[in-house]
Amino acid sequence: MTGCSPSLTNTSLKTDLQNPKPGWLNAKPNQDSYYVGIGHSNKDGTNNYIQSAKKSALEDMVSEIKVNISSTSVLSQIDANKEFQERYEQIINTTAADEIEEFEQVDSWQDDLNYWVYYRLSKQRYKDIKDEQKRNAVTLALDFFTKAKQSERSGENVQALGFYFQGFRSIEKYLAEPIRLEFEGKEILLTNEIIASIQQLLDKIQLSAEPSEIMVNRRIAESGQTVMVKAFYKDDKKVITDLPLIAAFEKGSGDVYPNYKTDVSGHAKMLITKISSRDLEQTVAVKVDLLRFAGENPSDIYKLVAQKSVVPKTNILLKVQRPLVYITADEKSLGYTRSNQQLTNKLKNFLTNSGFELTDAGEKAELWMDVKSDSEKGAVSGSIYIAYVTSVIKVVSLRDNKEIYATTLDRVKGYSLDFERASQEAYNKSLETLEREKLAEILNSILQ
Repeated sequence: MTGCSPSLTNTSLKTDLQNPKPGWLNAKPNQDSYYVGIGHSNKDGTNNYIQSAKKSALEDMVSEIKVNISSTSVLSQIDANKEFQERYEQIINTTAADEIEEFEQVDSWQDDLNYWVYYRLSKQRYKDIKDEQKRNAVTLALDFFTKAKQSERSGENVQALGFYFQGFRSIEKYLAEPIRLEFEGKEILLTNEIIASIQQLLDKIQLSAEPSEIMVNRRIAESGQTVMVKAFYKDDKKVITDLPLIAAFEKGSGDVYPNYKTDVSGHAKMLITKISSRDLEQTVAVKVDLLRFAGENPSDIYKLVAQKSVVPKTNILLKVQRPLVYITADEKSLGYTRSNQQLTNKLKNFLTNSGFELTDAGEKAELWMDVKSDSEKGAVSGSIYIAYVTSVIKVVSLRDNKEIYATTLDRVKGYSLDFERASQEAYNKSLETLEREKLAEILNSILQ
């Protein structure tokens, strides 16, 4: 063994001499005229290690390019606690690596397990590219801003909002810096003016719900309630057409169709299709939908600013009525009535916890649930007895005498030391199947 060690050591030394590590691996180069990025990837056979190292190098390069937030920028004005600024910087840094142009590969190095690459980017060229991109963005944003002002003066405020938001999207990557220019003989900060103009228009809009409070059955299809939301201007009460709205549960939960646009009379008809929560009071909020002004794919920055904006909103209060359920049951074991109605009790607890009310008066009920079950003897194998339970559960809407749900738990098997205990075991397994597979199904059917 001792004779092998010098041979291995010499081989290692020979390899290092043939493929020496470059100096930039030991210490990252510091170049005044360049941004530098060093990237690494493992060569494990499962990835494109060259692309992975390139991505790593570009991200390293981006970390040297700082976002400096001016005290006069729109970010400083709308975000006193800095949370917005931090999120904005994260978004900018996340996308910056994909947008870097005209970088060059200086060197690369690899061994059997690793691949390293060294990129650099001219600071002056980077500045020139960014300055040109910014000039183009500002030109486009100013064009949209001019169209927005013209629309606003013509009383086309919804169209003006669309133009303002398009202008914002054009320069959203430059929120950290003030964009000073002259507009109609006056110096303005363009981004600040766009944001302020959007908010001023939003402040003029009012939404109202008619009615603002409704009694609604837990089974929403039985309610027959219609809620109209109206959009109009606060000052002259003129209705607003083609205004995008979004609806969502603010308290409670359920299904409400989310996206609307006001018609020629300034109205939009709300569509609530399901109430999931058992709260007796729930709220649906309807707001102006700023994301719809952004087109198909609003950017993360756009979403961030939209969240910070104060938008017109109205609430619809839902006073939820608990549907009355009448339950009949016939649970048997081997043909004899059981004293413990396991399945029925499980269903009663589930319905009560799901926002329904049980009644013994069938004539007052909205729903009738019927439970029938019985067990039968199966085979005997040595000292093991087998029994089967079959259960049928039906739900009928009493208003129209229509069956809205039916299911069968067919021949659920139980084993034990005699038929009675085997029957009980089969009932226990039936309970598990009911809870695992059927309860949610029953609720969904009832609430449709």
